[in-house]
Amino acid sequence: MDDFVSGAGPRDPADDLAFIPLGGTGEIGMNLNLYRCDGAFLAVDCGIGFGGPDLPEADIVVPDATWIAERRGRLVGLVITHAHEDHVGAVAHLWPQLRCPIYASPFVAAVLRRKLGEAGLNGEAQVTTVPLGGRLSLPPFDLEFLRVAHSVPEAQALAIRTRHGLIVHTGDWKLDPEPLTGLPTDEAAFARVGQEGVLAMVCDSTNALVEGHSGSEAEVRRNLAAIIRPLKGRVAVTCFATNIARVESIARAGEAAGRQVALFGRSLRNAEAAARECGYLKGIGPFVPEEEAGFLPDDSLLVICTGSQGEPRSALSKIAADTHPHIALGEGDTVIFSSRMIPGNERGILRLQDSLARNGCRVMTADDHMVHVSGHPARDELKRLYSLVKPRYAVPVHGEWRHLTEHAALAEEMQSKPLLVEDGDVLRLAPGRADVVDSVPTGRLVVDEGRLLPLSGSVLAARKRMLFNGVVMGSLAVDSAGRVMGGAQVSAPGLFETADIEPSQIAADLTRAVEGLPSALRREDGALREAARAALRKAVGRRLRKRPAVEIHLLRV
Repeated sequence: MDDFVSGAGPRDPADDLAFIPLGGTGEIGMNLNLYRCDGAFLAVDCGIGFGGPDLPEADIVVPDATWIAERRGRLVGLVITHAHEDHVGAVAHLWPQLRCPIYASPFVAAVLRRKLGEAGLNGEAQVTTVPLGGRLSLPPFDLEFLRVAHSVPEAQALAIRTRHGLIVHTGDWKLDPEPLTGLPTDEAAFARVGQEGVLAMVCDSTNALVEGHSGSEAEVRRNLAAIIRPLKGRVAVTCFATNIARVESIARAGEAAGRQVALFGRSLRNAEAAARECGYLKGIGPFVPEEEAGFLPDDSLLVICTGSQGEPRSALSKIAADTHPHIALGEGDTVIFSSRMIPGNERGILRLQDSLARNGCRVMTADDHMVHVSGHPARDELKRLYSLVKPRYAVPVHGEWRHLTEHAALAEEMQSKPLLVEDGDVLRLAPGRADVVDSVPTGRLVVDEGRLLPLSGSVLAARKRMLFNGVVMGSLAVDSAGRVMGGAQVSAPGLFETADIEPSQIAADLTRAVEGLPSALRREDGALREAARAALRKAVGRRLRKRPAVEIHLLRV
């Protein structure tokens, strides 16, 4: 273990217990949580988020893990609570910085190994499979895994024991008497931990605004069967890929209606492989390959596909745009969205649903049919867990600020002292009175074809500027003396129509400006390029009330 100094930064306390969220607190997605005990760190979850309409220049974002990467010599491990993308999706992107052991349940490990394999990291990243309900010692942390129901197999909460006290980290959970895949939440285990004495519970806030109970997966299975049975034409159902109980329910409904079932989308195929590897989907036969599905009679086909969140490159988005190579949907067909809208994705989902309706499809959603239940606890379930665990402190996470504050008020009703934090806060839980005592740097990185780019960096700033203001490219061929050969050429995609005369006028302005430069300046490539860029920017400004990105290609002949 290294010393407790990182670079020139302040000394990290070596005798406290603290919670430090780097992502997922004050926002939906990008979960990355740290616990610090006596100078050592434990990471819990490492997930992605979506760019959404507020970040059109970004598709997938991950938390910036630089702060903990600088301290990775004291990072004892990364524990993944379950296999949803907002908890596991960033591991392959961030592990090269963290270089720590990874611990997960069998299903999470099966999903994660496929992700690491695609990233070429299977030979480097060590993934240790922890049995359900198992124990794990990562001094100074002692971990017990507590079974919880959720919309994915093998979700687990953590009881984290330290010399300073016991913390319960719930991950995502709900109280479902019939979760279909796996067993219900182990309320007896939570009660036992509560009797032991819990210093703090770090708890899911997603549905803190929702009264009552989240509902049961078994009810969705019954409703899907009833809804799908009388439908005519092709039927497509979209859901989260790792909701194996839902995939099984859809497949069973299709089979009961006399339909063959096909999977469309890579993440669904990967989830299916992981599920079968871990013993799930036993009663479901092989799915029809994508390339064969389109040849089946319309009334004999049911498609399960990716795209429930309106992802532009998903199978359903390609189907809606009529660009999918193997399947088309239109008049007389039905598309069922067996999912919820993740906050931030609403615009993309509604646009996708509108495109499907325009193509003639009937679109069914959870707003008008019982085709989805949440995997997160509503208020009655939160109250039940608080009554079992009885934590001294309540730390709401996994939600936007309105979710956190509502959760805090509920926790106070249940006699727990709420502590509101957001990404980057250092919440010292012990010794002494719990309080936010410091902050650490946080941020978002954009996943860009294998690269991680800072959201606030120059590359994304330029991309955003080009998105809204366009780009102008000027090309110049000059001789050794800097005289323009044949005139400048200007291209301005996204700013002018093909037949517009403005680009040729701007090119003429650029040629005259360059020819009027001092001869000494025209002989030096760097100076000439900067002067030409300034002249092009000025010429564009005279014709447009925009400030597009301006680039010059200079060729010396």
